[in-house]
Amino acid sequence: MRDPPQPTPFGAHLRERREALRLTDRRFSVRQVAQRVGVQPSYLSKIERGEQPPPSEATVRALAAELGEDVDLLLALAGKVSTELQAIIRRRPQLFAELIRQLDEAPDHAVLRIVREVRDGSW
Repeated sequence: MRDPPQPTPFGAHLRERREALRLTDRRFSVRQVAQRVGVQPSYLSKIERGEQPPPSEATVRALAAELGEDVDLLLALAGKVSTELQAIIRRRPQLFAELIRQLDEAPDHAVLRIVREVRDGSW
């Protein structure tokens, strides 16, 4: 006999966020959220329970918009990288690979400082 499927980090996070919103707004039932993002309620429920893998990037983006979530966070939880970031990395793969490896062990405050410097052009 097989063990029941376990929610993925994506599915668990999705359900937790949707249920938190549903406590104050009935529009966040599985059925209504599924309808607004263009999937079947049973499919969304299976994703939340870990019976289906995370959906396509387009569906993850729609869910992020619907639930007020950061799309990059949801994509990461789904084990995906946005097509936008993939294109950026492909333009300079060696440089970005080295940058990511160097930042992997850096504390968050150091990474944020670098992001601010690059964004503000003060480097």
